[in-house]
Amino acid sequence: MNHGWDRRRVLKQLFAAAGAIVMPLRGTRAPASSVPTRSVHISSVSPHTFRLSIFPGPHGQLGTIPVTGPLVSPSVGRPILVLEDDWQSHTLQAGGVRLQVSPAPLAITIETAQGRAVQHLAIDPSSGAVEFDTGNAPLVGLGEGGAQFDRRGSFDPMINGQGGYELRTHGGRVPIPWLISTTGWAMLFHQPFGTFDFRQSRSRFQAARPEDGLPLDLFFITASEPGTIMTEYARLTGYPELPPLWSFGYQQSHRTLASSREVIDEADTFRQKKLPCDVLIYLGTGFCPSGWNTENGSFAWNSHVFPDPKAILDALHEKNFRVALHAVILTDRLRGRVHDKCELDRFDEQEASCYWQAHRKDFAMGVDGWWPDEGDPLDIASRLTRNRMYWEGPLLDRPNERPYALHRNGYAGMQRYASFLWSGDVYSTWETLRTQIAVGINTGLSGIPYWGTDIGGFVPTPEFTAELYVRWFQFGAFCPLFRAHGRTWKLRLPWGWNTGDPGPVEIKNYGGAAIPDNGQLHNHAVEPICRNYLELRYRLLPYLYSTARESTITGMPIMRALWLHHPDDPAALACGDQYLWGPSVLVAPVVEKGATTRRVYLPRGAWYDFWTGERKEGGSQITRTVDLETMPLYVRAGSILPLGPVKQYVSEKVDQPMSVSVYPGADAKFLLYEDDGTSFAYRKGEWMGIEMKWDERQRSLTLGLASGSRMVEPGSRPLVIKLGQVSREIVFNGTPARATF
Repeated sequence: MNHGWDRRRVLKQLFAAAGAIVMPLRGTRAPASSVPTRSVHISSVSPHTFRLSIFPGPHGQLGTIPVTGPLVSPSVGRPILVLEDDWQSHTLQAGGVRLQVSPAPLAITIETAQGRAVQHLAIDPSSGAVEFDTGNAPLVGLGEGGAQFDRRGSFDPMINGQGGYELRTHGGRVPIPWLISTTGWAMLFHQPFGTFDFRQSRSRFQAARPEDGLPLDLFFITASEPGTIMTEYARLTGYPELPPLWSFGYQQSHRTLASSREVIDEADTFRQKKLPCDVLIYLGTGFCPSGWNTENGSFAWNSHVFPDPKAILDALHEKNFRVALHAVILTDRLRGRVHDKCELDRFDEQEASCYWQAHRKDFAMGVDGWWPDEGDPLDIASRLTRNRMYWEGPLLDRPNERPYALHRNGYAGMQRYASFLWSGDVYSTWETLRTQIAVGINTGLSGIPYWGTDIGGFVPTPEFTAELYVRWFQFGAFCPLFRAHGRTWKLRLPWGWNTGDPGPVEIKNYGGAAIPDNGQLHNHAVEPICRNYLELRYRLLPYLYSTARESTITGMPIMRALWLHHPDDPAALACGDQYLWGPSVLVAPVVEKGATTRRVYLPRGAWYDFWTGERKEGGSQITRTVDLETMPLYVRAGSILPLGPVKQYVSEKVDQPMSVSVYPGADAKFLLYEDDGTSFAYRKGEWMGIEMKWDERQRSLTLGLASGSRMVEPGSRPLVIKLGQVSREIVFNGTPARATF
């Protein structure tokens, strides 16, 4: 966040390697003087991945490559070819492809086993710079932010933080050197960290600093199935951890607080108005005049608002809210782990063990989660240390409770700590809303499944109207992180546009900022629309939570590029303004002011309009009529969509059955996943999976208990199976069941 005050001085799975075959040598000897002395290692990592490592001198070893934390196992891969000094061209097989390695100039041609060209790498042995074919298909990934959606045609300096690239529209930058081609290959540049230039037919990667060019260490992945590419990346950098179920509920953020009465009254209003909400998040003082604490970086409570913090936390818990607190880091380095010993006589906030100690008193009062802000100057190792600290730290005191933290910074591997990420201090404009869709898709493709934006935009502008807020709220309901936050914070409340009160202004330090016209602040239409999307979000939680669990075992994101399920559809590959929510639901946010229609591309196959049930054939663009209440949603033919009852919070006990809607047109399957939503008992088999299979020919849905799972509370499950307007009621108690139409 930007602020007007001065900052005080900085305070003190390894997975199995696949076999490889070295083919007969061919080619000529390279002149001894033509290439500097370098050591080239090629390692087989899996049937889809090989590792290329180039060292600045002879006798290089993987153990000499700098370790900053993104890899699960820095030594992954078994070297199958080591080239040093004077060597000839080689042909070998590794990672499921055939490699032709040439010494002068140093180059690697990558082909499939059938001889189809995949990529041609040319490496400068002095600088470690890598050139490769840009290609004729979209290049995606590269983390959060930066030029969108397709990275081709851009130069990316890979600058971390809110100064990285066009903050107003694109948000903060979390650069991750993981590049995917929708033709079926991907590269992870492990070392060094560098820049990308995609402006020519040959793209170029090079170290951010010339002196860091070597060693060069990269992983190359080839697969025809996009899901395989995502799984290979997860094997290298780690599968996502599963966060608590309540983190997928609605989260309401705040800025300047007037009193403890205001805190309690707002919580009561959510419940009285029956607007579902699970999390209340409080900003720190310094970022606003009166936040939860006494000053920036402090862990002491603001007694003017929280005179008895534990009593207020208890009161909010009794109303079934969780509480997360804003925290900033006042150092530019962080190292170690929370389990390390903290020497109190030389308390060092650069040590994670010491810095976490500052959180523990508040955590012991009942704080449920954290909002670690800032941290742009942190290096890669420190960013990952901070993400890990907010996962491991809470486990010291609550070892069987899944932690929650919402970060602004991270790197490859942050998903191992169930880190949520938001896109920073974006501006309230239609262009920003449009851009954030592509940002979210690329973030998911970069291995970060839990992502979202400040609903409505952080900095209000003349474009910030009730209409923009509603359209952003609809989009937010279909982001993994469903959270409203921003200046004029009372307009981020679902009922805020009908009170006449925008809240504290707080915009003087922002160019182009503005307060909405008073005529906008008595709009009766906003709250019921927000309620509809809140209720839909909570009804979709069984589907969303099951999709999140899938992410933890496959690496597939929740918010998915169309390419992930339609790799053979050229129009789907290039689509960055709509996405799939899990495997079955297509989301097309409305991003034009005053829109009465929305152009939607439906990938090949049949689709059903979620709102009307109308069936449409895909493979082309359609025009969907919209009003302010409608964001186009389509469900793939051959899908099973579970919908729970409306809840006011995720753990509410509601005496209504779950409905399971079948969208016919093809055979379908879905694994409905449940656990207790908070603990790690699922790791010990305390989870339930209901395998649902639709047989199109027999017009029947069968249900069975997934292998390794068991029935969990409340035991048997009453279900209403729906096929169009026809429904069947069944009770699933763990034994196979069937509904036939």
